[in-house]
Amino acid sequence: MLPLPEGPVVVRPSFAALCAAEEELGPLFALVERAAEGGLTLAEMAALFWHCRTDTALSRAEMSEAVVQQGLAAVTPALKQLLSQILSGR
Repeated sequence: MLPLPEGPVVVRPSFAALCAAEEELGPLFALVERAAEGGLTLAEMAALFWHCRTDTALSRAEMSEAVVQQGLAAVTPALKQLLSQILSGR
């Protein structure tokens, strides 16, 4: 779950979501490697969350703004969990 001001948002790495994220962001393994090295950009993080959201009513702009409002420290645990799920499955 991603903590947002309006309440938590469930992010789930479905096959379709990951394919869409990969289409935009490039290979997922490279994305995970960049994240591990501290090279993941804010835009990449927000895009990954947006592609994996279960609330399809949440716009990309709303997701991006919520990530900024919460701050990196608050959203990093959700990012770690999402990346772990991508690597190991649910």
